[in-house]
Amino acid sequence: MPRLSEVIAALDNLWPAERAESWDAVGTVVGDPDQEVTRVLFAVDPVQEIADEAVKLGADLLVTHHPLYLRGTTTVAASTFKGRVVHTLIKNDIALHVAHTNADTADPGVSDALAGALDLNVVRPLVPDPSDPEGRRGLGRVCEPQLPLTVRELAARAAERLPATVQGIRVAGDPDATVRTVAVSGGSGDSLFDHVRAAGVDAFLTADLRHHPVSEFSADRAARRPLALLDAAHWATEWPWCELGAAQLDEISDRNGWDLRVHVSKTVTDPWTAHAASAPTSSAMGAPN
Repeated sequence: MPRLSEVIAALDNLWPAERAESWDAVGTVVGDPDQEVTRVLFAVDPVQEIADEAVKLGADLLVTHHPLYLRGTTTVAASTFKGRVVHTLIKNDIALHVAHTNADTADPGVSDALAGALDLNVVRPLVPDPSDPEGRRGLGRVCEPQLPLTVRELAARAAERLPATVQGIRVAGDPDATVRTVAVSGGSGDSLFDHVRAAGVDAFLTADLRHHPVSEFSADRAARRPLALLDAAHWATEWPWCELGAAQLDEISDRNGWDLRVHVSKTVTDPWTAHAASAPTSSAMGAPN
């Protein structure tokens, strides 16, 4: 069985820490470099229910997309939410490794996994990484469906293919407009509107779209080329990366003769737990055809 240090070296090769944003907190949070690793669990969020799942599974390593401590801390006391996670992991000899913005811009990365879940062909990065001479790394992806589809059909596909959440998929724009090109970005995406407009796509699917940026973008869009916005739950747009990362580690394990058992958590850690639908309006999309 490999040591933790060997597995982490493999993960760092997939998602080098130096490619993370300067504000990010990636890498190994807890774990003994010399401990053996036999079972690995991938998840989006390092929350208590995921730590408990790792314990129940008998995992030696938990790999998450979101950091546990993004802004630093002065305590890991078990009386705090995050401190309790740390105590659970250490008491059960479970290491925690984080790949966040370094996984967002990787090739393949978070947005490639999102595009794959939606059966979209990746054409290029939405925001290319200037340090990549091949032009394959970067934030977000510009994609094409195999055949043109409507915004309504794209929203229905996202609702069907992405993990179910109470939010579902929100749409801004004409539901009957044709989509031949679409930009996708896992996680929060309204900071990318200028890049989306410059890409000349028909739709943009992402998460955490806020009222004012969408309102301003929609008003500006009306005077330019029509473009639909599709807003999914943050957790749902990033969960496909867990399957991608697990498959990549599986391949490394086979190549190195490690015989790791790699799992993906199906636990829904999206924080929203209920949804009350408003009464239908004249602009409601209605059911897909």
